[in-house]
Amino acid sequence: MRAEERQHRILALARHQGQVEVTAMAADLAVAPETIRRDLGVLERRGLVRRTYGGAYPVEGAGFETDLAQRVTLHVADKRRIAAEAVKLLGESETVFVDEGYTPQILAALLPGDRPLTVVTASLSTAAAIADSPNTTVLLLGGRVRARTLATVGSWACAMLAGFVIDLAFMGSNGISRELGLTTPDPVVADVKAKAMEVSRRRVFMGHHSKFGASSFCRFAEIADFEAIVTDTGLSSAEAHRYALLGPRVFRV
Repeated sequence: MRAEERQHRILALARHQGQVEVTAMAADLAVAPETIRRDLGVLERRGLVRRTYGGAYPVEGAGFETDLAQRVTLHVADKRRIAAEAVKLLGESETVFVDEGYTPQILAALLPGDRPLTVVTASLSTAAAIADSPNTTVLLLGGRVRARTLATVGSWACAMLAGFVIDLAFMGSNGISRELGLTTPDPVVADVKAKAMEVSRRRVFMGHHSKFGASSFCRFAEIADFEAIVTDTGLSSAEAHRYALLGPRVFRV
């Protein structure tokens, strides 16, 4: 098998599974682990994957984005810790925007139910998960539903947001970097996120460390737009400090 064909298969599997392991790929393709490591190095230089200890995961871009079914199976323990830490920043907020994605969905379920709270979201999954909370009013943004993420997008969603003043936005992204800010593959998704940022008084970013240093197609925010960043300890303390120098407090859990 030629190197190009092998790399194509590795990338396809990474995108299907959400990640690949060197030893498993080496056994599957009947090559040495070092060959797979070289292939992953090529794919990483092309911006298609990011290396991890013993493997790699795909980088999301204009032509590729993981779906919700994959997100609910990856790094679940880390995402639960991130959400539990982020919800502590709620304070006295009465109106909250909860972004699409699995970590925000976990956070939504942790919001207090003992006081009135209004939650605005574009995520059908999040809205369904918290709709029966007796003290929570859930406002689901209208628009076209993206099958991949079960989130609404488009001019209707943005127009609804434009009429609100929201106390706190819990945001996610497909990539976050000090140089390029927060990015996502789809322009219509970026529009909704940017509008949510615009109408919110406070903003908190939540994301697994694998998002850091990655970039996608559409930028919707800068690091300095956030009061806090919540991630896991996979982000080094030195790198967390570099992000903190741009403005937000950085929490590693």
